[in-house]
Amino acid sequence: MRNPFTPTFGAPPPLLVGRAGLLDLFQDALDEGPGSPGFATVYTGGRGVGKTVMLNAAEDLARAAGFAVISETATPGFLERITGTHLPALLPKQRRKVKGFNVAPAGGIELEPSVQHGQILRTMVEEFTLTRRLLITLDELQAGSLGELRELSVVLQHAVREGRQFAFCGAGLPASLDDLLRDSGVTFIRRADRHTLGAASKHAVAEAFEAVVTASGRTIEPEVAAAAAESTGGYPFLIQLVGYRTWRQHPNVAGITTEDVVAGAEEANRRVGTLVFEPAFRDLSAVDRTFLLKMANDDIASTMADIAARMGVDANYASQYRLRLIAAGLIEAAGHGKVTFTLPRLREWLREHAAYDTVN
Repeated sequence: MRNPFTPTFGAPPPLLVGRAGLLDLFQDALDEGPGSPGFATVYTGGRGVGKTVMLNAAEDLARAAGFAVISETATPGFLERITGTHLPALLPKQRRKVKGFNVAPAGGIELEPSVQHGQILRTMVEEFTLTRRLLITLDELQAGSLGELRELSVVLQHAVREGRQFAFCGAGLPASLDDLLRDSGVTFIRRADRHTLGAASKHAVAEAFEAVVTASGRTIEPEVAAAAAESTGGYPFLIQLVGYRTWRQHPNVAGITTEDVVAGAEEANRRVGTLVFEPAFRDLSAVDRTFLLKMANDDIASTMADIAARMGVDANYASQYRLRLIAAGLIEAAGHGKVTFTLPRLREWLREHAAYDTVN
């Protein structure tokens, strides 16, 4: 029996848990057209919360609604890739010659020296949306592609004003989006329907475990599925990782047991540290790391007063890093003057991390 779980970043899961409401909103936007706020949608959240998976699901909805879909990543050169490869491939051969550019025989694009890719994109979008609807998705939105994002923003603004069937869906880490929001030239991100992805309810996760396991030819009792759900904390990537590792404990035995879940969760927790926590920790400043390590002293939510005292700084200084880490999707408010970790098992990983001993 094939393992149905997919613990690979961006890979479509067997069941999308806890996202039905957000997908309904995007479906409504597609149905309503250019006047809908959700016709430009951005998903944000920490690593492993399912941003890329949401883009995949949005693309599926758009295709089912008759949209042509261009899927890209917001790395430098994405605008040239859209205008030079993706859109020319979608345009009928007899209409590929548009003022300002010619499609080269090899499928690339020959630009007149004075013409910018943003101008080309606008011309091509105007041509394309005369007869068809278009969705462009961009993963990993980042300030490193700011110039191109500004040009895309202008095209989207004009498309909205002209009532064109040109939808946009993007995704990025909270800190990356915050950097972009500081730039007034990227108005489509400022005005987009933004959604922060978080943990799914453990009840929904337990139901998903039962559904996926049963559909894949094995059995799992409700209490065992609930234990598996509890071990994930509702964290989307960990749902797939725990499911995958649990399944492979005894793949040829029909019933999944509590022992399988315990062993699978243990393996998954070790793996998530390497795949998620280490990259996130590496991207932080030294003070950000110290803040998190001081939080790890507590078994429950930490008070800002305690964190500041442990760091040896005043409350205002500590508050600046609180805001930075909330923006990064690593911590969240837990009541007045309190914060807690957003990612399950991050506290335990920090305690086991070598840097914990050097700061405490």
